[in-house]
Amino acid sequence: MKKSVLPFVLTSMLFLATNAFLIAQNSPESTDKPAHDQYPSSSKWNDDLSITGQWFLSYLAGEKKGTEFNQFDLKRGYINIRKKFSQKISVRMTPDISVDREGDGEGDIEMRLKYCYLKYSLPNLSFFTTPYLEFGLVHRPWIDFEQEINRYRVQGTMFLERIGMVNSGDYGVTFISDLGGTLSDELINVINSPHTGKWGSFAIGLYNGGGYHGLEKNMNKTLETRVSVRPLSQFFPYLQLSYYGAYGKGNTEAAPDWVLNCGFISLEQKNAILTAMYSQGRGNYTGTLLNNQDESMKHSGYSLYTEILFLNRKFSIIGRYDYNDLNPLSANNPYSQRYIAGLAYHFSEGCKILIDYDNVCFQHIDEPNEKVFEFAVELRY
Repeated sequence: MKKSVLPFVLTSMLFLATNAFLIAQNSPESTDKPAHDQYPSSSKWNDDLSITGQWFLSYLAGEKKGTEFNQFDLKRGYINIRKKFSQKISVRMTPDISVDREGDGEGDIEMRLKYCYLKYSLPNLSFFTTPYLEFGLVHRPWIDFEQEINRYRVQGTMFLERIGMVNSGDYGVTFISDLGGTLSDELINVINSPHTGKWGSFAIGLYNGGGYHGLEKNMNKTLETRVSVRPLSQFFPYLQLSYYGAYGKGNTEAAPDWVLNCGFISLEQKNAILTAMYSQGRGNYTGTLLNNQDESMKHSGYSLYTEILFLNRKFSIIGRYDYNDLNPLSANNPYSQRYIAGLAYHFSEGCKILIDYDNVCFQHIDEPNEKVFEFAVELRY
């Protein structure tokens, strides 16, 4: 289905206009110069401006939905544009690039916004360290956090997103903060995460609920939060215990209940990463997980993940197991199991080549099993 580029164009214009306005306002000579001299010079325009990219390119072969396939693919592309106006105010805009797979634009490369927000940095507030607010098209509390631990988004989405419980961004406001000071530089290099709080981190937000690619379809707003704690920070800071919760309504006019509670354990060391998650709830954020009475269906599941690095951290072996139970109280409860195994070569910072195998088995669900072999490349610059 072909997407309109109008929102992207309008947002780009707003981004550029705001940049020019703030620079002009901060210039001490702006009121004394003719109007044609009040625009920022090219040197000022580039101050504190960064553009980065991330691309997932792949070759895939296998079987999905009963159909065999064999293809080269652009799985995803992101262009991150960041501009810092002052010590407290910055903005980010991230176009999300993918292949259109339906409608009259099938096969076209399409672009939509994934993030577009104003970030306001706050002073330290007691136990809250380096807190800040995001307003606009922002991060939701969970997915981005997990992707800083499981750095294989190139293979596919994280467990909760993959089973349709939540996605990474939405329209709203998010408060994010580290807890209890900052880890040492040595430990920060080991965990390689933006969440560097000595005792953990915290995030809470209010959102439309339909995700970054969904229109608001009811009057409800979704409340979501994440609390991550390093209980042995003084002795073993690599261990984190996290909770993620969401409470609201599914994004349909009927607004069915959506409740999600998750527990997560992660262990991040120089040559090994281990995680385990358990989730349970009712419904999902899109409002589509319903039973025959159009009531939100109960669900539960868990996911296990590991990465072992070797040969000076140039190579990795990854493994993941997902279990998703869609109706745990029924006699013949439908569920799915996913098995992922892969070998990666890290050829530059943030860049990797991945060979993986992904197998999904369905039980009491009218879906054929899936199996996919993949050769993928992640590029960051």
